[in-house]
Amino acid sequence: MKTLIKILAILILNLIFSIQSSLSNEKFKIGLIVPLSGEYSDIGNSIVKSIRLAINKIDDNKISILPKDTKSNPIDTLKVSKELYDQGVNIIIGPVFNESTKYLDDLKQVTFISLTNKIRANPSNVISAGVNAISQINTIKKFIDLKKLERTIFLIPNSDYKNELEFAIDKTKFKFKEKFIYDQDPTILTKQIEKLTRYPQRKRNLKDEIKKLEESNIKNKEKRIAKLKKKDTLGFINFDSVVIADFDESLKSVATSLLYTDVSSERIHYLTFNQWFDKSLLNEKSLQPIYFPSINKNNYERFIDEYNQAYQSTPNQLSFLSYDLIGLVYFLLYDNQFNVTKNIFYKKSKFKGKIGIFEIEKNIITHQLNFYSIEDGQFKKIF
Repeated sequence: MKTLIKILAILILNLIFSIQSSLSNEKFKIGLIVPLSGEYSDIGNSIVKSIRLAINKIDDNKISILPKDTKSNPIDTLKVSKELYDQGVNIIIGPVFNESTKYLDDLKQVTFISLTNKIRANPSNVISAGVNAISQINTIKKFIDLKKLERTIFLIPNSDYKNELEFAIDKTKFKFKEKFIYDQDPTILTKQIEKLTRYPQRKRNLKDEIKKLEESNIKNKEKRIAKLKKKDTLGFINFDSVVIADFDESLKSVATSLLYTDVSSERIHYLTFNQWFDKSLLNEKSLQPIYFPSINKNNYERFIDEYNQAYQSTPNQLSFLSYDLIGLVYFLLYDNQFNVTKNIFYKKSKFKGKIGIFEIEKNIITHQLNFYSIEDGQFKKIF
């Protein structure tokens, strides 16, 4: 009897060791769905390369990445996601574009960490990991409090991004003097900015004051008239800061229209959204200083150098985000002892990535961003 018990004990121990060995050798599969063909294949392939860099840094053979081609199409996105799920994948990084998420609620068992920065009306199993409007507005609010600005105007383009911005304003409880929706057509925009800044009235104020002085007998009126003639307008600007929620040439058009109406960045604070350190703005000396929230600049530049050394090419911005997302997923998996549940992104936690600090709570990701200015032809960190 004792011999039988010993044999059973040995068999049980061998079975336990066998299971443990099997578990330790088992790879945890993470899906990656990006465009690898078609118009946006450059973005997808750059993301794949950056994830390879991240996996090499993590250096844990438990992790296995399974990439699939979405072709930037929502139907193909769902198809390849189902294929990954059938292979035992429960966490998928991607898709890249918000449009591609539209059918993913058909796979409720899978959690998708999309690279989009749009957070409004996503399927319940899609977590937006991009640098979203909520994160950016919260950082702008911090700067406004720091500078004690009290009369901020929020300028929003009449575009697809408008509803997203209004949703973020509501969520952050951002208090401002006025919200103004503008047209991105430069010919319409200029008239709208003129009205917003009371430009015609301030122009008339200047002419009236010059005329009044010319008809007066005031001493040294010639000097005062000469001084006034150097001005473009006369009168109070009823705001101390403006948030221009725009990018690229459209941002420059709005700022130029403000300059035209004699509302320069020397008179008020020009604030905008994450510009990803667009170097073309360094040449816009007349618009400076401009302030904006963004990712960590030093880490971003180091990533570009590392990527360039590995692949002899320049990464796109989403590559930097995807590099961090592998680290974020690995951190959460490790923290949960590689037990994947639907609540893995639900409990409150923080992850320090290259971009900055990710804050995760209730299936929502926000970022603690840095804040920069563009002035004197260079980027300067404020905080």
